[in-house]
Amino acid sequence: MNNNTGFIIYISLVATIGGFLFGFDSGVINGTVDGLQQAFNSESVGTGFNVSSMLLGCAIGAFFAGRLADVYGRRVLLIIASVLFVISAWGSGIATSSLEFVIYRVLGGLAVGGASVMAPAYISEVAPASYRGRLTTIQQFAIIAGLFMAFVSNYVLAQAAGLSTEVLWLDYEAWRWMFWIELIPATLFFIMLMFIPESPRFLVASGKTDVAQSVLIKLYGEDAGKQKMKEIEQSLAADHKPRLADLIDSKSGKIKRLVWVGIGLATFQQLVGINVVFYYGAVLWQAAGFEESQALLINIISGAVSLAALIITVMFVDKTGRKPLLKWGSIGMAATLAVMVLAFSNATIKSTGDLELGDWGVVALVAANAYVFFFNMSWGPVMWVMLGEMFPNQMRGSGLAVSGLVQWIANFSITMTFTMLLASIGLAGAYGLYTCAAIVSVFFVIYFVHETKGKELEEM
Repeated sequence: MNNNTGFIIYISLVATIGGFLFGFDSGVINGTVDGLQQAFNSESVGTGFNVSSMLLGCAIGAFFAGRLADVYGRRVLLIIASVLFVISAWGSGIATSSLEFVIYRVLGGLAVGGASVMAPAYISEVAPASYRGRLTTIQQFAIIAGLFMAFVSNYVLAQAAGLSTEVLWLDYEAWRWMFWIELIPATLFFIMLMFIPESPRFLVASGKTDVAQSVLIKLYGEDAGKQKMKEIEQSLAADHKPRLADLIDSKSGKIKRLVWVGIGLATFQQLVGINVVFYYGAVLWQAAGFEESQALLINIISGAVSLAALIITVMFVDKTGRKPLLKWGSIGMAATLAVMVLAFSNATIKSTGDLELGDWGVVALVAANAYVFFFNMSWGPVMWVMLGEMFPNQMRGSGLAVSGLVQWIANFSITMTFTMLLASIGLAGAYGLYTCAAIVSVFFVIYFVHETKGKELEEM
């Protein structure tokens, strides 16, 4: 296919800035937990809600973004998300009460939820099947890059101030500046979205065939663009406008099997506990006996390991396929989580109530980073790749809406309960639950997930 590869890569990279902000917004909270506790006088449950409140917005944003994108377009929803990112970044840092903070975090959650489903959907709808997986994987690369930069930013700002709770510049504490740093990429995202086209598949579904054809020609060249136009029109010819009811089998009246697979992928990605590492990394390692500065530095190491794992995914996702990566990722996560459980089980409790890992500290640290590696070479990027491409054109928006909603509800549940699990059954108990989920996910992939490598979206 004679396509304009450079242009396709460019507009895909613009879309992935949403992924970067998704990661940054998710990771920045990691270094602000002590500041939130001090500023708002919150206990473990209150802090858990302050940290996880964004995820409520994520669930709502993911669900409605998928549906609204079928009406107004993928690009329009990404623009709205960029505006919400700016508002949330500013408000989270300036907040003077827990309620005010939660409101701004929920607005940020709407943006994250919308970007999480729209960026991979947009990329999958503009990229050729031959390298669609690699481009969609860049979305996860951007997410991890955002997390990594948030960890680096948090570490640098905390070091500059002495502690995250100390005043840094203009009489504001370092933890507030951690949120304000996000204003830079959020503003850039808004500006660059003005220079990318709407998804051609959305344009065809909306009856804007002339505009769709011009976009397709620009993407794939004259002949291939017109041919792709015919294929999209044929795939939609016998269908009505996309709607939520498309997820129901008209004959049996039950939810289609494919939808359940999407829900399963979205749920297991969270049940393995990955975002506990990302959201509560500093808390986790401080509970394991490390100082705040050491814990923040460990976060940076985990971010670097994640980026290395994603390079492997980019290399192999369109060669070996999606299913093998998911299967071996699950096996690797189950094994490394089990080692972490063993390490935490052998910890002693000091008189202060803190854990003392001793020699097991190194084992836990290596296992945790190996776990992060396996997640980011498999479920991290591949789940989003599959959700963006596994649904037929007719039900892509609705399928993403439901899967995205479930993904963020699972994320919220895991994040909200971690501090409570930490207080009740400890790190070993919490990670034992995540280990069980990883084991079950192996069988889910083997028996329910089907390969989508190399198939055009019109074949799904």
